Amino acid sequence: MTLTRPVFRFAPSPNGRLHLGHAYSAFLNAAFARAMDGRLLLRIEDLDPVRSRPDLVEAMIADLAWLGLRFDPPVLRQSRRIDHYLGAIQWLAGRGLAYRCFCSRSSVSADALASERVTGLPWPKDPDGASLYPGTCRELAPSVIEDRIAAGLPHTWRLDMEAACRAAPGPHRVEAFGWGEGTTLSVADPARWGDVVIGRRDVPASYHLAVVIDDAAQGVTHVVRGMDLKAATDIHVLLQALLGLDSLCYHHHALIRDDLGDKLAKSRGSQSLADLRAAGWTTEMIRSRLGYP
Repeated sequence: MTLTRPVFRFAPSPNGRLHLGHAYSAFLNAAFARAMDGRLLLRIEDLDPVRSRPDLVEAMIADLAWLGLRFDPPVLRQSRRIDHYLGAIQWLAGRGLAYRCFCSRSSVSADALASERVTGLPWPKDPDGASLYPGTCRELAPSVIEDRIAAGLPHTWRLDMEAACRAAPGPHRVEAFGWGEGTTLSVADPARWGDVVIGRRDVPASYHLAVVIDDAAQGVTHVVRGMDLKAATDIHVLLQALLGLDSLCYHHHALIRDDLGDKLAKSRGSQSLADLRAAGWTTEMIRSRLGYP
């Protein structure tokens, strides 16, 4: 039996400056890699053509170097791997596991709200709190799809969850690891996500699809990321099974929060590492603040 050297990855998106939450996750990945004699890789998740700017990629790499983090080459850039994502979507669609959807997120929410007003019953939600998609476009006739595409109507690609769970019936187990604890197993429940989007209107692939394909491409064995992505692991283990990819080990860490108890986020303008550096913080102060002396 050949033992595989553990492979970890840090995978930020260049849609804003890195903050303490990113630093914590990067340090934790590095600590696990050292403890397990593993490799640490960097992935730039720059699929969003509007929000992912070259200057932010450069700033991100500079911040990571300032923190003293070193990554094994090569660096993977998602923006250079679009064909891989599109190919996976076409493969799934060709097996009846994915379909085009012309509904917008706002229309799904509006339909759910209208149903609640009529029935008085709450519309089911996914783990992120969004209204579950009712499958409006799941059985569209090919001629209708062709007409809508010809008319230039934008569409997403959705995973047909019922068909996917039949194709890979499971049970799908999530293997979790921690410090010196071995691993624990839990059973995933991907159906609670409904017909999740795997290809967006503005981006070739959703986070869920791209992360699964790229983890396999980089040979990742252990994923260390925030607790806010723990529920999404259900989707990822299902996609791994559908695409014939290896299952991984996962560790979901607590989130770094601000003084009000909210998680740090670029979208909320949380203080960046660059801001802290300009204010006189050193790398040692950052490490100490995050518990990595």
